[in-house]
Amino acid sequence: MTPAMKRVVALLVISICINYIDRGNLSIAAPLLKNELHISEAQLGLLLSAFFYTYASFQLVSGWLVDRFDASWLIALGFLLWSGATAATGFAHGLAALFVSRLVLGMGESVAYPTYSKIFARHLSETQRGFANALISAGLSIGPALGVLFGGRLMGRYGWRPFFIVLGFASLLWLIPWAKWRPHDSAALDPGPAEPPPETLTILLVRSAWGSFAGQFCTNYVSYFLITWIPYYLVRGRGFSMAQMATIGAGVYFSTAVFATATGWVSDRWIAAGATPTLVRKSLMAGGMIGSAVFLVASVVAARTLSIPLLLLASGAYGVSAANTWAMTQTMAGPRAAGRWTGMQNCVANLAGVPAAALTGIVLQKTGTYFWPFAIVAVLALLGAFFYIFVVGRIEPVKWEEGDFARDASGAI
Repeated sequence: MTPAMKRVVALLVISICINYIDRGNLSIAAPLLKNELHISEAQLGLLLSAFFYTYASFQLVSGWLVDRFDASWLIALGFLLWSGATAATGFAHGLAALFVSRLVLGMGESVAYPTYSKIFARHLSETQRGFANALISAGLSIGPALGVLFGGRLMGRYGWRPFFIVLGFASLLWLIPWAKWRPHDSAALDPGPAEPPPETLTILLVRSAWGSFAGQFCTNYVSYFLITWIPYYLVRGRGFSMAQMATIGAGVYFSTAVFATATGWVSDRWIAAGATPTLVRKSLMAGGMIGSAVFLVASVVAARTLSIPLLLLASGAYGVSAANTWAMTQTMAGPRAAGRWTGMQNCVANLAGVPAAALTGIVLQKTGTYFWPFAIVAVLALLGAFFYIFVVGRIEPVKWEEGDFARDASGAI
């Protein structure tokens, strides 16, 4: 990468760290918040799921905007909105006010991935995207890790409200370097064709698009289960203190970050050595999800001490798969359709946040055991591997300009 793009990627990694701290901090506060508001586990699950209603639905709007306007300014506007919503959460009193603040947070954060995909598709080559996307995947794990590690301790000492307020306002400092170093279209490696981006229906005719939608829905279920329920599970299910939860929870997320970064680097080097993107990205994606399923089930049935290393392996396996998710989409969509395809994919995929947060609470309350929520996550992980292997076609650009949009990269309608 050029020095300019290294700065851009670094700032985007920082933005996704902040993004995932903001979306995961309510989960860290859940044990304290539940006692303060006197709510049930089912109500807690509904509150944790509020973010995903707007985050998923606004992906369609954000994807449309990114393909028509400057992505670098859209991410700045979204960042401003979601940081403000985080600060407002600290001032909220009552379940309804918290619910609304989470809805606004989802609206702001919906711009993130469509803008990342647009920027990477235009400014990075095939052998650079794996590592860049892996760094984003690492960032989305480092964010919750830092949130759990420091947030858990700070909330335990000072309460959860000051943490939200300070974090929301302090995050706005990110906008200063971004305004200076944001990428410009004149420096793009691939500006794409002059024609307007393909319409939504055009993308929906591509079989690989549906495979990526369904596949990421399943992988997101795993991710959001880890983010929304692992802190609560460690405290209430395994009997760890808030301080112990902070350390273990941070380890879970750091495990994902380490495995994602290493996998992204390996995938780019593997492709540069002559392997096809299809072989590299699909095999790592599927292998990671299968590993997540196996280790998650093993961790919940294991003894208290053994459950922690197994949980670390499960999150690490998820990191292996997460490193290649968006690299696939950016290659198949190309610069012309990266924003809209990503928005549609993220819309469907983030609907998983609703059942991952809410269904887990309901199943836990009904069964009184954590086995069944973990088992559901494992099944979804295996389904994700299936969709990426058998429904997504070859990982190569769709030829929109040649009217070949009705066929995906594997040649099937």
